[in-house]
Amino acid sequence: MTLYSIRFGESFQKDINKIPQKDRKKLLARIDKLAVEPRPYGYEKLIGMEYYRVRQGNYRIIYSIRDTELIILIIKIGHRKDIYRVI
Repeated sequence: MTLYSIRFGESFQKDINKIPQKDRKKLLARIDKLAVEPRPYGYEKLIGMEYYRVRQGNYRIIYSIRDTELIILIIKIGHRKDIYRVI
């Protein structure tokens, strides 16, 4: 089993600080699981982009997969009503 390295985009810290603590823990656990399975059940490729998204409650994690380098780049995290406007 190959583990991917998790990297975070520039706005990650700002995004995660906006999220309530109870949801933040679940999101970080979900991100850790991406290192083991970058294409988990329920993931979707965003149309017209090389990004993917996974759902965690009312929040979405937008990320990029670099298979050749074994890297997951977390692009954005946000509430489902706002996340697609800022990508």
